[in-house]
This record gives sequence, structure tokens and C-alpha cells, in this order.
Amino acid sequence: MPPVHSSPYFQMDNQAILSLLRHTAGEKRSKSGSGGLLKMFKLFPMLTSGCKMVALLGRPRKPLLKDSATTGTIFGYRKGRLSLAIQEDPHCVPMFVIELPMHSSLFHKEMASDIVRIALESETKTHKKKVLEEFVWAVYCNGRKVGYSIRRKQMSDDELHVMQLLRGVSMGAGVLPCPNNEKESADGELTYIRARFERVVGSKDSEALYMINPDGAAGPELSIFFVRAR
Repeated sequence: MPPVHSSPYFQMDNQAILSLLRHTAGEKRSKSGSGGLLKMFKLFPMLTSGCKMVALLGRPRKPLLKDSATTGTIFGYRKGRLSLAIQEDPHCVPMFVIELPMHSSLFHKEMASDIVRIALESETKTHKKKVLEEFVWAVYCNGRKVGYSIRRKQMSDDELHVMQLLRGVSMGAGVLPCPNNEKESADGELTYIRARFERVVGSKDSEALYMINPDGAAGPELSIFFVRAR
């Protein structure tokens, strides 16, 4: 990981996030490289919903990997907004679901930098809840504020559809069958990237997820930060 203050993509002035970045700045994070999945995610224009791999996603299967890693899924229609779902296990109900105030095209553009850092900041002053239990979030992507979002109490039909299709998938990226053909024609293909993340708790007000590359090789980085204003 490049030095904290040398990255032109991360200008957010939040000490909790800077602390989490310093937590890993001097370490060799062989598990956190996300080159394989991010490179696969960039191939979306070449993928179609007719892929045999996608056709198998709905079949109930046991997860390939059983460990303490957290599962994160970023998904959405190509012409729409992205959603983020976090699960302790692919078979479990997500403990955190939010529609991000950013379109898929912006996320794809940011991936070209090989460093994608999504930060969610809660401005709540009370600290009775765990940080992931907060509802209102300011969302940043590579240091730039993209808007506000509210954590969902209940998943939408499309989000339930994605979680059902991916219930046996530990990691991967591609195109999923849409709930109906009309929505696909209007909003484009339904794309996703699912990965395992190392979860780091900085304090009661900050947590971070660092994407784990399946092959252990170094590569582009995807990190997700959750911080609460103090």
C-alpha cells in the first residue's frame, strides 16, 4: 500500500480512516491484493448473462472457503446505482446493506486507478450503537464525496434476488440474470463483484474491510472504511 499522504486519491480528512490506513501502511499485505477480482470485474463488457458459470449460481452449494473472513458484495445495474452488502457468511442474511449514491460507471472509472477506497462516515454524535448499526452515511470514493445514503432496514426485491443467486458463491465477478427482461433492457446488465475481506476494527468508531485476493498475489486494492464522527 502506498504511503497514506502520498495517494492523490484519498483526500478525506478523517483521523479514524488515516489511523486504519497507517495500520497497514508498513506491512506486507499479501492477502489484501485484489488484482484477480478487480481485473475480472473490468471484463464486464465481455460477459453475458448466458455464461454457464452464471447459470449455476442459483444451485445451492457449500461455500468453498470456511474461515473468519467477511463477505462483501458490490452489485448493481450498469446504468443504475451500486449496492453494498456485507455478510459474515454467504449463506447468512447481510448484516449491512446500503445503496451507494454512485453509479456503476463511476465505480468502473475509479477502478482504473488500481486503488479503490470507499469510505462511509456517520455524523452521529452518540455512540450507543456499533458503528455498522448507524443508518445515515456520507459516502466518499477515493477521497471525493459522492453523496449520502441510508442503510436499509429491509432489502429491496432486486437485492434479495442477488443474495439468493449468490448464496453459494464465496468470491467472483460477472453478470447475473435480471429478475425480468424489461428491467435489463432499461437499466443494462446486472453486474456484481463478490469477495472475501479481512475485517479490521480500529476502535468502537471505526472499522475497515480489506479485500483478499484469492491467489495471494499483489495487485490493485479495494478497501471499505466505516467511521463515526467524534
